[in-house]
Amino acid sequence: MLQGTLDMLILKTLLLGAAHGHAIAHAIERGSNEILQVEPGSLYPALYRLEDRGWIACFWGTPENNRKAKYYRLTPAGRKPLAIETTRWERLVSGISRILRPAAE
Repeated sequence: MLQGTLDMLILKTLLLGAAHGHAIAHAIERGSNEILQVEPGSLYPALYRLEDRGWIACFWGTPENNRKAKYYRLTPAGRKPLAIETTRWERLVSGISRILRPAAE
């Protein structure tokens, strides 16, 4: 993935509500029709980085399997970078699409 893409996808996933790491990875994979695979070695460093920036916060909870899990939620400070990165990503995709599929002249 391009740098910053995983961060944006995590923030977008948490916009829908708090989730633990495995659920975040699964939501990204499912939402991309399994095209994107999120490995723990990429996910958890990204979660720690986002937490350090104050864009997400964590708390301990108990999921369905009754095992304690760390949950993450989007903070108000995380909404602005999500909007900025989403706009940047959409512009990038648009520019690449113009090159890959130029309009008929």
